[in-house]
Amino acid sequence: MAGSVLYEVDEGLATVTLNRPDAMNALDVGTKDELRDCLREAAADRGVRAVLLTARGRAFCVGQDLKEHVEVLAAGAGLTTVAEHYNPIATAIATMPKPVVAGINGVAAGAGAGFAFAADYRIAADTASFNTSFAGVALSTDSGMSWTLPRLIGHGRAAELLLFPRSVPAEEALALGLVHRVVPAAELPGEALAVARKLAAGPTVAYAAIKEALAFGADHGLVETLAREDVLQTRAGASEDHRTAVAAFVGKRTPRFGGR
Repeated sequence: MAGSVLYEVDEGLATVTLNRPDAMNALDVGTKDELRDCLREAAADRGVRAVLLTARGRAFCVGQDLKEHVEVLAAGAGLTTVAEHYNPIATAIATMPKPVVAGINGVAAGAGAGFAFAADYRIAADTASFNTSFAGVALSTDSGMSWTLPRLIGHGRAAELLLFPRSVPAEEALALGLVHRVVPAAELPGEALAVARKLAAGPTVAYAAIKEALAFGADHGLVETLAREDVLQTRAGASEDHRTAVAAFVGKRTPRFGGR
């Protein structure tokens, strides 16, 4: 029987697929365990050069499985899933040294939206929508959304969406800056795969440096950021892919990157 998260690696691309379509890919403990572990595996695997995070069914992920959560509350247990699952998942997506593409096929709510926002590139079906959801169930925010959302759309709009949760349709999400592209739903699997494969064939060391530079620059001043750019550019400049690209440019050829 297939698990609640499917994991496949092909030609440098790891595809991580949420696989609870009948539950709209709600996050029960098993799904969260599998998703965290698959993302960590992709991050650590040197053969993986890009990751595609997507889902089966009509939803991307509606967030926490509230049916299971009711049982946790009834048992009087504390809320431990943020430390055990949501923080590690968001961290793996945002900090792995390779690009992550989110192919958002349907509604992304709560932590599901948070995971999408943590990705480096988001492509959504025209039937997709986003909802922060948390305040609607009297919760704060998690899955990194308090960090990612203001950086995507600004503090004011982030506060509005968190304080007044609502469904944001795909075209509005594009206008706000929540996603990079919107495509017809039938085309999403192929388009998301094409983007992810292009990144998987690209200069992986440079992509890792770009991710790190953007994250560093978001929290540091100009002088510190320039110093970090020096470190990261030196690292990228010493890569085999940089030498390959320069030689290809001089020779008027298309470079073939090896990810090293």
